[in-house]
Amino acid sequence: MSTPLIDDITVETYRFPTPQTEADGTLAWDATTAVVVSIHAGHERGLGWTYSSPAAATVVADHLASLLHETSPDDVTDTWLRLRRACRNFGTPGVVGHALSAVDIALWDLKARLMQAPLESLFGSVRRATAVYGSGGFVNLTDDKLTEQVLGWETAGCTAVKIKIGVDAERDVERITLVHKLLGDRTAIMVDANGAYTPGAACRVGAELDRLGVVWFEEPVTSDDLAGLRTVRDAVRCDVAAGEYIYSEYDAARLIDVVDCLQLDVTRCGGYTGFLRGAAVAAANHRDISAHCAPALHAGIAAAVPRLRHIEWFVDHARLEPLLVTGAPRVVDGRIAPRGQDAEPYGHGMRLSESAAPYRISTPANSAE
Repeated sequence: MSTPLIDDITVETYRFPTPQTEADGTLAWDATTAVVVSIHAGHERGLGWTYSSPAAATVVADHLASLLHETSPDDVTDTWLRLRRACRNFGTPGVVGHALSAVDIALWDLKARLMQAPLESLFGSVRRATAVYGSGGFVNLTDDKLTEQVLGWETAGCTAVKIKIGVDAERDVERITLVHKLLGDRTAIMVDANGAYTPGAACRVGAELDRLGVVWFEEPVTSDDLAGLRTVRDAVRCDVAAGEYIYSEYDAARLIDVVDCLQLDVTRCGGYTGFLRGAAVAAANHRDISAHCAPALHAGIAAAVPRLRHIEWFVDHARLEPLLVTGAPRVVDGRIAPRGQDAEPYGHGMRLSESAAPYRISTPANSAE
């Protein structure tokens, strides 16, 4: 029996307010926006999403949807390449990369559903569940709020936690010291500067991080500064990590020699297809990878990658994903399995939830009917 062709593509945008304004070393925000893509063929519908600007929905509706109409869901890699080429003249990084990622995730989900197979069975697996680390610790949190977050991660079984730094070095040391007092040596401490420092400042801060036993220094300088990343990596003992803004395997190749662990994000790097291509670059260069944010979407693909350390269990996404979809996988004893207990048996098992409706800020955009 032949595979049905794609006959409908919709895109919707949802905005989830944060409990309070949140901030890192370079940015503050009060909401997280999810752009959700749904692709239909035959009797099934695949679901994907990205965390981005509403402009990503416009890219899907105006530039990508028509290219999907009447194509086969089987040929995900070919479709991925065609879509990237079609975006050449307005660039594939940034918002366009986010849109491509959401479409690719939906295509993989649709393909697995049409095959009546769990998505993780298409990728294969090397582990039943993947370790997560608690992530948040925003620079504007009070000590009481920071303590609440950290102890919540410990209760969930996380053996590593990450907090934001990059505004006030003296205050950062105080906050890291507080986290260490709360957790002791049984939990690894990680920090993320979000590119806030110059190379010289990052090296000075890094010396303090080494003294405090911090194991992970994420984006000590902007990821655009490869020489700066190399300088910091050569100067500190803790692992230097970057890669959340990778949009292709070529971006991964540029970063690979200046980090100890490469980060990849399926909602930015080209979906599952892009994630596997980036992971191949890391493997060829004997580097570990770590999945950045979006824990529900990373659970299946992360289980397929041998040299993957962990998935970021970011507080904003951990809070909103159960509102956005049904069947989202949950963290149990510090690990996340490819699918939740209430997930559907095929694809990634998640469906758009009715509980997301109050957060919708745009109506569906249909471009292929």
